[in-house]
Amino acid sequence: MVKRYLSLIPFDDALHLLKSSFNNPGKTETVPVTKTLGRVIATPVYARYSVPEVNLAAMDGIAVKSRDTFGATDQCPVTLGDFARVNTGNILPPQFDAVIMIEDTWEAGDRFQIRKAAFPWQHVRPAGDDIREGRLVLPKGHMVRAFDIGALATYGIAEVEVTMARVGIIPTGSELVPLGTRPQPGQVVESNTIMAQVLLASMGAVCERLPIVRDEPALIQEALLKAAEKNDLVIISAGSSAGTRDFTAGSIAAVGELIFHGVAVKPGKPMMLGKVKDTPVIGLPGYPLAAQTVLREFAVPLLEHWGLAPFPKQVVRAQLATPLASDLGFDEFVPVSVGRIGKKYWGISRSRGAVVQMSTVRSNGYTHIPALVEGYDAEHELDVFLTTDPANIERTLLFSGAIDPVLEELGNLAHDQGLFIHTASAGTTSAILSLKRNSCHAAPMSLPSFSIIKECRTLLPYLESLDLIFVNIATQEQGIVSVKEISTDALDSLCWVNTRKDSPARHLFDALLLSHQIEPSRIQGYDNEAATPGAVAAAVLAGQADAGICTKGLAEKHGILFLPVAQEQYELVMRKEMLEDPRIITLISLIKSPAFKSHLNCTGFYSTTLTGRIRSLSSENIEMP
Repeated sequence: MVKRYLSLIPFDDALHLLKSSFNNPGKTETVPVTKTLGRVIATPVYARYSVPEVNLAAMDGIAVKSRDTFGATDQCPVTLGDFARVNTGNILPPQFDAVIMIEDTWEAGDRFQIRKAAFPWQHVRPAGDDIREGRLVLPKGHMVRAFDIGALATYGIAEVEVTMARVGIIPTGSELVPLGTRPQPGQVVESNTIMAQVLLASMGAVCERLPIVRDEPALIQEALLKAAEKNDLVIISAGSSAGTRDFTAGSIAAVGELIFHGVAVKPGKPMMLGKVKDTPVIGLPGYPLAAQTVLREFAVPLLEHWGLAPFPKQVVRAQLATPLASDLGFDEFVPVSVGRIGKKYWGISRSRGAVVQMSTVRSNGYTHIPALVEGYDAEHELDVFLTTDPANIERTLLFSGAIDPVLEELGNLAHDQGLFIHTASAGTTSAILSLKRNSCHAAPMSLPSFSIIKECRTLLPYLESLDLIFVNIATQEQGIVSVKEISTDALDSLCWVNTRKDSPARHLFDALLLSHQIEPSRIQGYDNEAATPGAVAAAVLAGQADAGICTKGLAEKHGILFLPVAQEQYELVMRKEMLEDPRIITLISLIKSPAFKSHLNCTGFYSTTLTGRIRSLSSENIEMP
């Protein structure tokens, strides 16, 4: 019998049930002051003594009795015999009540002459000036910062009572292998509970990760009972969907109560909540992005509700670079990369597949689409919750277009200069539309030679409508791959494997057909689309097609023939006005650098003859401003 979710509870209702169904355990622990960074104060902290405990000199000079200085002027200086030489921070002798800076005195033998009267407690740091004994240092609920720790140490406080909760974390799955083990086919490294442990521990939770539990109901039930006995919260990972090996829901119900299974949230729909021995049990989906969402949107708010350290949430308002669709009835959380272009912040949404962890790794924020919204149009302004320091947004460059591994090395060099490159894959037309909206700094594109571009009826209208410049990153040979010798005079006699619409190879193929006055309808296999250029080479090698378009490097890798057609220029396309942006100026200098060219040459797949050249459709060379 196929298992299905009984119902999908709305996101807000699920969160309310989680918070209202369980009492705050009210746990605290006493930790050394050096271990309190980011922790929340459980009981008020008071100074154990005054700081300073005695009066101190606040300047280098002489300690005096202020009454002895009355009447001192330039015309009528006063000579002092009763004084004490002091330096900043020295204890002020009890008989004195003022300090005169040494530069305001004149030596007169073994005495000092002054020409200005001192007022009582001048340049004196009185006892208790910083804080007096018994006064409040940190209130209950305060999250400790690094500077707070210095103050606590100064005031004699060696230990502090902070909030805490014990969290037991159970990984389940017969396919899981521990960190450090290379997975075999069908195996997966257990990572969700590692992420959970690090995240919740940063809030002040004391986390214990249990050993991996195989997909056997009895073992899962035993682990749940042990974890619930010792902890205030149990997180159980995987086994929450409706597959034949998903036993978590049944195991919770067998030893406790299953409160709900399934939430109208994406990613994270299989999330469940149960109760075992009065302890809340949160079931994480096995897919990484879904697990991240459930941890952030459910486990984190519960610990915050219990008084642990709040999860940092910095928000910026950003406009969407492209339309963002969403399913009505589901609260959806989407990874986003944000950067500033001119005076506006723009956000590029990332892949939303629940499996793709790199979506969050490559993003610097996320946005929330409410259940009653079907999505947003391009240029809609919304809140983006940052997952990085807000200052980094000012140093972020957004690229939308054809993503090549060379950008990774360029990103490493850029990071050394304080810049962060965020890339998002997009077709050529989509990338040009982003440039038109001014919603990305640059669009990386794999383009054929300019002579072919000018013949390509699909590309040219878009390119000519904007004042664009092309910064050459590298050059590759693009051409026809085959197993047997072929000629460009017989293109319509071959069976082809094509690439997806709007891809660089597709544009080149269209331009090649146009130059030979061949209609695409005459090409056998024109609509047979491979996902990537590598898939084209693989299809030709397997005999699924006679020919296709890809790079010389891929042809050599697959051991098939290669007929050159064009030099493919991997270009960074941008608005000409971007040349005035200091970040872009730095970026172009890195592209031209010997370090970057050396990396390209070492790969064996790229030519750097044109690397760093800047041109437009009308000019072969453009100088930097």
